[in-house]
Amino acid sequence: MTSLRRRLRAPIAPTVGAVLLFWASLTPSLLPLGPVFQGVVSAVCALLGYAVGALLGWMLRSSGVVLAGPRRRQTWRVVGVVGGVGTLVALWLGHRWDDQVRDLVGVDRDSIGADLLQLVVTALVFVLLLALSRGLKSAGRWVGRQVGRVLPDRVALVVGAIVVAWIAWGLVTGVIGGRVVGALDATFQAIDDEFRTDTPAPTSPYVSAGPRSGESWDDLGRQGRVFIASAPTADDIADFTGGEAQQPVRAYVGASGDVDLAEEAQRAVDELERTGGFDRAVLNVVTGTGRGWVNENQARALEYMWAGDTATVSMQYSYLPSWMSFLADGERAQEAGRLLFDAVYAHWVELPADQRPLVVVSGESLGSFGGEAAFSGAQDLATRTDGALFVGPTANNRLWSRFTSEREAGTPEVLPVYGDGQTVRFADRPSDWDAPGEWTGTRIGYLQHANDPITWWDFSLALQKPDWLSEPRGRDVSPRVHWIPVVTMLQLAADQMVANDVPAGQGHQFGQEPVRAWAEILPPDGWTDADSERLAVRIGELEPDVIG
Repeated sequence: MTSLRRRLRAPIAPTVGAVLLFWASLTPSLLPLGPVFQGVVSAVCALLGYAVGALLGWMLRSSGVVLAGPRRRQTWRVVGVVGGVGTLVALWLGHRWDDQVRDLVGVDRDSIGADLLQLVVTALVFVLLLALSRGLKSAGRWVGRQVGRVLPDRVALVVGAIVVAWIAWGLVTGVIGGRVVGALDATFQAIDDEFRTDTPAPTSPYVSAGPRSGESWDDLGRQGRVFIASAPTADDIADFTGGEAQQPVRAYVGASGDVDLAEEAQRAVDELERTGGFDRAVLNVVTGTGRGWVNENQARALEYMWAGDTATVSMQYSYLPSWMSFLADGERAQEAGRLLFDAVYAHWVELPADQRPLVVVSGESLGSFGGEAAFSGAQDLATRTDGALFVGPTANNRLWSRFTSEREAGTPEVLPVYGDGQTVRFADRPSDWDAPGEWTGTRIGYLQHANDPITWWDFSLALQKPDWLSEPRGRDVSPRVHWIPVVTMLQLAADQMVANDVPAGQGHQFGQEPVRAWAEILPPDGWTDADSERLAVRIGELEPDVIG
């Protein structure tokens, strides 16, 4: 029993550190997290505070500052009273701030029951993490004792800590991490390969897996089959335009086994040739997300806008969801985007100049990260394309980061102006496309939200305050959001888990905004704002086709 009490007791300095960072974790972030994710964030923050407090306590004891006897008991009383009252206040403020964020985003407020669940999750995760860290600490001391047989005690202690940390890191990132990622990749590949549908292969000669295609229906993968099955018919589009329309071309290549991206890119070009994609007025080269998802609203917008005289091409480069794909091998998305565009462009330049379609590039989220990779900058984009639309860019997008950091003085990070807006523009809402004036020539557009954590999260948040938190807050971002070292990074990391669980126009949900964006970037002759609104309504009424 005495040993158990000794293990459960918490020194003063670590306890103070844990409480302070727990309070900090309850400050508002970009999106409402809900009790589970908030509980996890609070637990991790509390553990970090505990570790910092332990370090400070060790430094004080090493300097001869030791609390004992009555002074220690009195200090514990103060910590208990202040900590208890402060925690109640922090929870009350946290609930209020969460309500404010929910009102801004447009979701229902949480009940007190959610707060209780949050506390339970925080306690359970904190205890689990603390037990794990203490286990590693004990292992370090054991190694230190073994090393201490041949080295001085202080040196042995440091060596033991380094050895255990190195082994733990190797297990997590190497053995465990590699095996987990490999197992997940194999699992998602099996799902992608084995998933079958009662929906028959298409009969249209203008889509992959149709009569002219060199790709089989089963080999397209789940997301590829959804994309092809969702293609509108000529009659669908004519019903909207009130005139003649064509069946749009959709070319898609699924991954198979060990993905050879160069081979896939060439197969995609072959598909475009077979289905007549190079004979259309507009050719949209899309880099999909991790498992090959292509945003229907982006593709349909151009198809309806141009009366079906379009072709859309994409290919699958991973079996993993976007966040896993990004963490496991983010360069693959860039390689896929570069190889696909380069292959299409190589064929396009061989066509007679008067027979070439307008070429645009697009992508959402991880797709925008990959879609940029084929280009060196704004001039390259303007030279080799007739427009681009990147939706919900990530903070790691190379060109987006450059355009944002090189923005004109006085323009905010969440809505920058780059190069007078002549080629590249950013928008959070449709009216933003009009600033700072007439937009001529090739138009490159970034559609982003001020409260999208996928756009604003970066490891640098741990130690560096971003400009968007030094400037006036963006649309629907709570004025109570402030930068706290490490805590803000953890909050936005968790925000990404709920970024798609919000209404359109918030977080990472863009709804029909791509319709209005394409209307600004590549409108056909005679297109009006009224047409854009009418098309937004029409596409919004279309239920996403799901192959179950």
